[in-house]
Amino acid sequence: MTDSPADQQQEPGLATLARMQLENVIRGGRGLDSGKLAGSRPDLAEHRATFVTLNSANGQLRGCIGSLEARRPLIEDLLGNAVAAALRDPRFQPVSAMELEGLRVEVSVLTPPEPFPYDSPEDLLVRLQPGVHGVILTKERHRSTFLPQVWDQLPDPVTFLSHLCQKAGLGGECWKQGPEIQVYRAEKHYEKR
Repeated sequence: MTDSPADQQQEPGLATLARMQLENVIRGGRGLDSGKLAGSRPDLAEHRATFVTLNSANGQLRGCIGSLEARRPLIEDLLGNAVAAALRDPRFQPVSAMELEGLRVEVSVLTPPEPFPYDSPEDLLVRLQPGVHGVILTKERHRSTFLPQVWDQLPDPVTFLSHLCQKAGLGGECWKQGPEIQVYRAEKHYEKR
């Protein structure tokens, strides 16, 4: 879903709000007033889980941080994750003010994770829906997730699950050893630029 021009004139879309937050905070400001925004827009007061993904102009990942469970109002989760994706993603140096113009902001609003029972590794491969399911893999104390858009880079379910295992700090074939699987969907919001 793209923030349309009409949305931007009346009520900024989620990706636009995330960018506004980044512009304010990275340039040394206080950030947006989440309470005021939630008070004026009931949709922003609902408890929802979000991920904010930042990509450079050439399409390279520059930061991605989010929440898997809805524990706070959507606007608080969005603004907090926008700043965290820019400044606290441990894989990257913090985003500088000079980089802001070239960044592309994407927001994913997640549905609540649901258990995904399966009978065998083969059953898991057949039932996962590439491009639709975001996947949470849990085994012992290890946990990792991939958003549905990761299927664009890893369209083969075996490769997708192997990378998800590695992200969790497990061997690439852990998905064959009966890990707990949960799935969710994501409503995507992009900037119109």
